[in-house]
Amino acid sequence: MMFHTPIFILGFLPVCLAGFFTLGHVAGETGALGWLIGASLVFYGWWNPAFLPLLIGSAVVNHTIAWKIRHSAMPRTWMAAGVAANLAVLGWFKYADFLLHIVAPAAPPLGITLPLAISFFTFQQIMVLVDTARAAAPAPDADLDPVSWPGLSRPSTTYGPGYGEVVDGRTKSGHDTIGTARARANAGHAFLPYAAFVSFFPHLIAGPIVRGAEIIPQLTAPDFVRPRDKNLAEGLLIFLLGLGKKCVLADMFGSFADTGFGAAARGLDLTFFEAWYATLSYALQIYFDFSGYSDMAIGLARMMNVRFPLNFDSPYQAADISDFWRRWHITLGAFLRDYLYIPLGGSRAGRLRQAANLMATMLLAGLWHGAGWNFIIWGGLHGLFLVVHREYRRLFPPLPALLGQALTLTAVILAWVPFRAASLSQTLIVFRGLFGLTGIALPQMIVSAFPPLAAIAEPVAVMPSLGDARTLSFPELSACLLLGWFIVLALPNIHRMTERSRHWALTASFALSAQAVFFAPHVAPFLYFRF
Repeated sequence: MMFHTPIFILGFLPVCLAGFFTLGHVAGETGALGWLIGASLVFYGWWNPAFLPLLIGSAVVNHTIAWKIRHSAMPRTWMAAGVAANLAVLGWFKYADFLLHIVAPAAPPLGITLPLAISFFTFQQIMVLVDTARAAAPAPDADLDPVSWPGLSRPSTTYGPGYGEVVDGRTKSGHDTIGTARARANAGHAFLPYAAFVSFFPHLIAGPIVRGAEIIPQLTAPDFVRPRDKNLAEGLLIFLLGLGKKCVLADMFGSFADTGFGAAARGLDLTFFEAWYATLSYALQIYFDFSGYSDMAIGLARMMNVRFPLNFDSPYQAADISDFWRRWHITLGAFLRDYLYIPLGGSRAGRLRQAANLMATMLLAGLWHGAGWNFIIWGGLHGLFLVVHREYRRLFPPLPALLGQALTLTAVILAWVPFRAASLSQTLIVFRGLFGLTGIALPQMIVSAFPPLAAIAEPVAVMPSLGDARTLSFPELSACLLLGWFIVLALPNIHRMTERSRHWALTASFALSAQAVFFAPHVAPFLYFRF
């Protein structure tokens, strides 16, 4: 089931909320959590009920291992066994065919169906096991270098503006800080709130990647099951704005990107503007798609009195590549930092080892997104960007702000090409077009209106790999791209908007969102459902 379908909006969501708060009033926290788990399993099993035993079994086994960690004399042994078991299951379902193809290219595929959300619920439970082991057998903090890895400054909370002021270990919103929450969660918890955390439908399918220590204390708060008008109103508003991002903006730019990358997949050359328009469109599609999903997840959780961490903070406005990773998929960046980069040694063993740790972390980040060389190349490029940035910062003063932002944005956009492309040959076709190696063409009408363009561009009747290949596709797509990039580069994200600005944004997008949800010829899935 997807957030942007009529069955979810008009059926599942109102029934889920009504049952949750009714049972909370009648049967208390236990009844409400039981209802929430049942509703989340229905939500997950809607696509393929065959994988429900995997999700349930994963929760049962990991909760048992967490209990063993807390009560065993060898907590780190149990942790290692639990992490290995989780990675083995993830590896079988997600990477077995990929590894088989590497070892034996001629072998037939195993035909393994990838379970929905396995990357997300596996990583979240790994974090629970590691945090539980660290609480049972604490180790000294690593030597952290804020330049070497994005986000190492560790803000006191990641719940967004207005919720960051900390007093006596609790935020302005009344929630624990991450550190305080971790201590409470690791003190021990029952299976019911743990199962609700693992299966909680707002984050189950595509994140954000939340820690048990952030969520479980909220699921056991005394007034958790009482409806709050403010949370319901704010949550619905954030959900609808995220819905607009996905259905109005992401799907529109997705259709533009599919045209160009689809032509490259068929082996057709792309001219300069066809390649750039496809690439710029994909950069906007993946931003609006995933940040829209994250906003919808935050809004849905808020309706049920749960606050999720912020997952996007205007990443295309980043001043450098490290700043980009503090803003893009924030919860994944935090996971990579705390559970991979630092355990590998972080910045404690010299510059060469530090560079190797960065590269290894980002290569694995790419592999997490999918079993394919295109994702590994994307991760390797970002690892290289981070290493180069670290060395530049060590040797030279920072670049001027606008130049740094432009360089960062260019690097990020170019790295999206292998991420989106299905093969290396398709990647090379797009890059040849981006660098003008296959020529520059413009519609005849445009060249006739601006004759000096004839000096640089060949006039053509239509551009077959841009838009719907009409003459007017070029100016229409140009206007759409200008609007999209203006939104991501000049405007604040919805979590930094004033309440009045949010209402204006909702007014502008609501009719288009409704049309897309109820009258679109097909439902475009979220991109991160694939990962």
